[in-house]
Amino acid sequence: MISELSIIHPTAKIGKNVTIEPFVTIGENVEIGDDSIIMSGAKIVKNTKMGKGNKVFNLAVVGGDPQDLKFVGEETYLEIGDNNMLREFCTINRGTASRQKTVIGNNCLIMAYCHVAHDCVLGNNIIMSNTAQLAGEVEVDDFAIISGGVLVHQFSKIGKHVIIQGGALVNKDIPPYIVAARFPITYTGVNIIGLQRRGFTEEQINEIKNIYRLVFHSDMIVSEAIERVSSEFAPNAIRNEIIDFIKNSDRGILKGTSTSCREKAE
Repeated sequence: MISELSIIHPTAKIGKNVTIEPFVTIGENVEIGDDSIIMSGAKIVKNTKMGKGNKVFNLAVVGGDPQDLKFVGEETYLEIGDNNMLREFCTINRGTASRQKTVIGNNCLIMAYCHVAHDCVLGNNIIMSNTAQLAGEVEVDDFAIISGGVLVHQFSKIGKHVIIQGGALVNKDIPPYIVAARFPITYTGVNIIGLQRRGFTEEQINEIKNIYRLVFHSDMIVSEAIERVSSEFAPNAIRNEIIDFIKNSDRGILKGTSTSCREKAE
């Protein structure tokens, strides 16, 4: 059902079995996939491609211009996958010349009043709780949970299966599989419950714990700890992902209980 009280640009492409409620605005070069629902008052601004089964709630603004003074009207884009839920008053901006597009994967829940800024890249199965805010060019990996009121600094990276507790201020990279909290943002443990829910074995979880004991609970600087991890743990997908994330961190990782862990990964 498409309401006659909505405004749909002639270039927009609407899939099958899409519901568009009254007072929706759908702008130029927008694609909405099959079985999606766009609720009353929502606005899909421009250059946005949405997959199947998405639900955009009342008064969300999706695909708006980036809030970046360097943006001068260049053609940039927003890509959204399948089965996402974008709740009331959330705002998701298009990219800038830096990366050309903002990307959101599949099965994400972005709650009310959240903001996803220009050029962010979000993976799959991500939850952003109410009023969480991502600055420009933030990267969030699969199954991360960003709790209510969290503020994430531009260019930060958040690893897979991370949970960031409510109200935290994130100005460092957050390696995969952990819980982060407080300000300065601090390692508070492994995300054991989340990993168990997602099928990680006890052996895998114990390995993650042991790796992060070296990284966060030793007197070694981060680069030394990673060398120890590389030599003492057999190569596997989990160990390799942690090592690669920390080695490739541009902002440096969050601190642990040891002051030595404040040093940026080399």
